[in-house]
Amino acid sequence: MSGAREKPKGTKHMKSGKQAGKQRIGDKITNVFLTGIIRFVLMLPYETRIPLAGWVVSRIIAPLAGYRERVRRNLAHGWPDLPAKDVERLCKAVPDNAGRTMIEIYSGREFTDRIAKVTPHGPGLAALDAAHAEGRPIILVSGHFGNYDAFRSAIHQRGHNVGALYRDMDNAGFNEHYVQAMNSIAQPMFVRGRRGLAEMVKFLRAGNTVALLSDQYYFQGQVINFFGKPTPAAMSAAEMALKYNAILVPIYGIRQADGISFEVLVEDPVPHSDAVTMMQHVSDSLEAQVRAHPEQWLWVHNRWKPEKARKDARRHL
Repeated sequence: MSGAREKPKGTKHMKSGKQAGKQRIGDKITNVFLTGIIRFVLMLPYETRIPLAGWVVSRIIAPLAGYRERVRRNLAHGWPDLPAKDVERLCKAVPDNAGRTMIEIYSGREFTDRIAKVTPHGPGLAALDAAHAEGRPIILVSGHFGNYDAFRSAIHQRGHNVGALYRDMDNAGFNEHYVQAMNSIAQPMFVRGRRGLAEMVKFLRAGNTVALLSDQYYFQGQVINFFGKPTPAAMSAAEMALKYNAILVPIYGIRQADGISFEVLVEDPVPHSDAVTMMQHVSDSLEAQVRAHPEQWLWVHNRWKPEKARKDARRHL
């Protein structure tokens, strides 16, 4: 489940054939490398593979890919008063959680069998169950936090038909088997784009449940605050809730202290008002969870993009 990003426009932005060829070769090498690691780790017992995948991403891939610097940069912007020792801890802990999440998704049935033992709880659970019993559309909204497929699996196994929206990865080879892995958690999956959005809306209007991640930078969106900093966000989750009388429910798959098990927390539905107010509510909800469990949010993910935000603002003047 991932967000869209702006596509280059015009031929002046297009890569030359030689550049594109190099990129394709690089993608193939990356796919072979990552696929090899995934296949090796999947051979190990579940209790071993999850922390090992976290270690590999945190200690090997993150330094090489520059993820630690991204974490530092985003923390400096979004949480500037965080003590230095906590920043250094998060530079390792954030990619560790990302590695665990990835291999959990690839673990398929082993992962979902464990989630089957988790009972969702929270102040919004009764409203969620009531909406499902009535056949009312439900929109589950979360972020790149904990393991977002933990709550999707838990609600699916609670009897909901849970669809999810995702964006294809740029690396086509890796994307093919990654989407297959996500499909093993719950179906259907809808690829971001005109057709996928139309299919998702049809699915939602039929009284089903869809899961969305709300914490992407979306330059065409409305500005809301996250950690007190302005950032554009898509309004689609709230707009669909208002248009189709769906309940909009913040939900989280929170990793527990053992690093393997999860809590699935269902918060109260967001009151219907206007799209910006509702999505600010969603952003505040996610911020509270991130402050409580900062290592579980993807600080590698560029939520604010302050330089790009300034350029986008000038473009719309």
